[in-house]
Amino acid sequence: MIATDPIGYGRPQAVVTYVDEIRKVASNQPIKYVIYSHHHFDHIAGGKPFKDAGATFVAHRRAAERLAVLKDPHTILPDETVDAGRTITLGDTTLELSYIGLNHSDSSLVMRLPKQRVLFAVDFVSVGTLPARGMIDSYPLEWEDALRKVHAMDWDKLIPGHPGAPNGRLGTKQDVQDVLTFLQEASAAVKAEAQAGKCWDAVEKELKLPKYASWPNYDAALPFVLRRYCGLWGRGT
Repeated sequence: MIATDPIGYGRPQAVVTYVDEIRKVASNQPIKYVIYSHHHFDHIAGGKPFKDAGATFVAHRRAAERLAVLKDPHTILPDETVDAGRTITLGDTTLELSYIGLNHSDSSLVMRLPKQRVLFAVDFVSVGTLPARGMIDSYPLEWEDALRKVHAMDWDKLIPGHPGAPNGRLGTKQDVQDVLTFLQEASAAVKAEAQAGKCWDAVEKELKLPKYASWPNYDAALPFVLRRYCGLWGRGT
C-alpha cells in the first residue's frame, strides 16, 4: 500500500487518523511508502505513526535537502530521494513520481496512477480557488510551464492538495487551464502596474481582478498573489 502526502502540520493525531482509515480499507496490508509531495510543513509534518508502521519515506532530492537544514522534530526525514522521476510498483498498482520543475515549491513531485488515470498534484493546481498563501515562496513563471506539463499528461481526475471548490470536488484538465490562465493574467496586470512604479502598496490595496471575484477565496487570496508578482516585476520605472 502507498500512503501519500500525510497532512499533519505538527499534529500527530491527524496522521494517526489516516493510519486508522487505511486499516479500515486494507487491514492485512502493510503501509510500504509515504511520498512527500513537497517540503512544506502543512503536508509532511506529523508522519511518525507511518514510520512506526514501517513505511519508507520518499521525497524529491530538494525536499530532503531543505528538511535536513530545518531539523523540524515533527517531520520524518526522507529515506529515499527522487531526482527526475521514479516508478513504484506494488502488486498490480503502479505509481509514477515525476519532477516537472519549479512551481509552488522547488521540490514538488507529481504522482500519477496510470491504470486508474488519476493524478495527485499538491498546491500548485488549486481546484476552483486562487493559490493564496501558496504564492509566498513560489516561482511564478516556471509555475506556468509546470501547469502546461501537467495538462499534457495522461489522466482524467486530479486530487489536489486542499479540497476543491465547491464541495471538495476533484480536479479536471479545465481546472489546470484555469489556474494557468489566472497566473498569466495576474502576472500581466501586476507587471503593467510595476512598470508604472505602483508596486508594492498601491497594487496590493487597489488592483483587482474582477473576472475571478466569484472564486470563494478571492478577497483573502488576492493580496498574496499580487504581493508575489510585485516581488517578481516590481522594478519601478
